[in-house]
Amino acid sequence: MFSAAIFDMDGLLIDSERPIMAAWIEAARTLDIELSHTQYLQVVGLATVESEVILGSLLGGPEAYRHAIAHVRKLLQLERSDGTPLFPIKPGAAEFLAALRQRGTRCAVASSSTSAQIQACLGSLDVLHHFEAFAGGDEVARAKPDPALYLLAASRLGVDPAQCIAFEDSENGAKAALAAGLRVVIVPDLKHPPASIVEQAFHVLASLNDATAHLPRWFPGELVRP
Repeated sequence: MFSAAIFDMDGLLIDSERPIMAAWIEAARTLDIELSHTQYLQVVGLATVESEVILGSLLGGPEAYRHAIAHVRKLLQLERSDGTPLFPIKPGAAEFLAALRQRGTRCAVASSSTSAQIQACLGSLDVLHHFEAFAGGDEVARAKPDPALYLLAASRLGVDPAQCIAFEDSENGAKAALAAGLRVVIVPDLKHPPASIVEQAFHVLASLNDATAHLPRWFPGELVRP
């Protein structure tokens, strides 16, 4: 039915949203500001430039934002002291990617994170080799919910967007994929998309653990021997 899968990264492939939120809340406390979960959720799924505006407003302006992001960067390293990744892979993601590869399904990443962050995060989890193409937020004029990232990823795969399924966790990501002409499978993370977006989804999964069962129907390619 479809020939390619395009994945969001943060909150979908990697469990990054929680440690990032915790880091921002701790950074806000160094400014004597209590940043709530609800306030932080405003920036989930947004590009860096847009989230900077919102967080700067919540923290008290550009100077406060610069102080906070410096603290966040110190807290967020790709690996902990014991060598384990700070952002672990989400349940079912590695297995699903391997199953797609076995079927010969082409895969790409379309993430509001920068290209360098995509390479570093997925490389640290040993899943980078499953992807043929990448589109990062630093490569487009506007990131999600603008469709540019998904259009770029599909273009780099050389696949019509209508032949792709996007896997997303956020409202803005789902909007971007829908606007680009892709079908969307939603796997909610920190922030469940509203009913108006869920109604437009091709499917909703509780976890990527549940995705492999749908492979024969969604991506009926020939099984490839290892």
